[in-house]
Amino acid sequence: MKSDDNCKYFKKCGACQLRNMTYEQQLSYKMAKVIKLLGKYCRVDEIVPMENTLGYRNKAQRLIFEQNRRAVPGIYLSSSKRAVRCDTCLVESAVSAKIFAEVCRIMNELGIRAYDPVTKRGAVRQVLVRQAFATGEIMAVVVSAEERLPKEKRFVSLLTERIPQIDTLVLNVNRTDTPLWLTDNERVLFGDGYITDVLCSCSFRISPRSFYQINPVMTEKLYNTALEYAALGGGERVLDAYSGIGTIGITAAKVASEVHAVETNKSAVRDAGQNAKLSGVSNIKFFVGDSAKFIKDAELAGERYDAIFVDPPRAGCDRRFLSGLAHMGMKKIVYVSCNAETLARDMSYLISKGYRVRKIKPFDMFPHTSHVECVTLMSK
Repeated sequence: MKSDDNCKYFKKCGACQLRNMTYEQQLSYKMAKVIKLLGKYCRVDEIVPMENTLGYRNKAQRLIFEQNRRAVPGIYLSSSKRAVRCDTCLVESAVSAKIFAEVCRIMNELGIRAYDPVTKRGAVRQVLVRQAFATGEIMAVVVSAEERLPKEKRFVSLLTERIPQIDTLVLNVNRTDTPLWLTDNERVLFGDGYITDVLCSCSFRISPRSFYQINPVMTEKLYNTALEYAALGGGERVLDAYSGIGTIGITAAKVASEVHAVETNKSAVRDAGQNAKLSGVSNIKFFVGDSAKFIKDAELAGERYDAIFVDPPRAGCDRRFLSGLAHMGMKKIVYVSCNAETLARDMSYLISKGYRVRKIKPFDMFPHTSHVECVTLMSK
């Protein structure tokens, strides 16, 4: 059976590019892709598969638009700005679809209009749902073009009454031309404004804009492999670059003697500090700033690290950062990548600076999509 047989949105959505393949074919495709890009540097271990390839996403979002003057949840048609209705998604949790549907139902009951990018009228632009799989906590974020929702109190009362699983509800105000975007203008409507999850025996507070891995089941395997590659014995000083809310750094701090973590997002760093306290970790320091500048300043200050964890966005690492890292003579680099193309580019540069690739292990973090995650170990 082909994977797309059960998904009626496959040809419209475009997010799950490999749904026309069986899962075994998907794994073979991804393995071949990684070997082609990275196999010349080191033997590639067998890809780690997902046991359950459905319902694995802990984050889901829908554009809210109007059909026949009624609010409905939707997505943009693949490679276009045309909105099409989308009620459910097989790789998202079931509660997400329930929340999207209820938001639209309440909007229609109360006469709250969806935002129209042509007329610039209306309020609700999108809805985002985040779920902590370990604790079961749920956050809903309503993105609005207005500072307040029409009939806001009634909206909040109805939504939290009809879906009591929602632990917190946040209003995010977005007046930009980018519809699926969260700004720093947000207000808590219900609950604490964040949820808490558990990963690798550590607790993490997740805010609306926090970066947190989409697939928690595979993330644990990914991070455990990263720690295995680092082979920390207890006396090391470790640097965590692109640290986000501190997931890798806090996990490593339970083994290392000291960890420094650097991240550009102030909100993420605030969450990271709280996460360290929640997890009972005191030997980690968080810094707000650019990783390339941090490396340069650290070297000038005489700082030395035994290992570094690097987990950059899809664009890969800044060349200035890689140059500084090589100049500092970092002994061991554990690179977590969500883009094999930029990983290959960055590996090639580090090899030219005297590093050697020791291990590569791919993970199927996003089943049914063309994306593949890799953990790589490099050393001098």
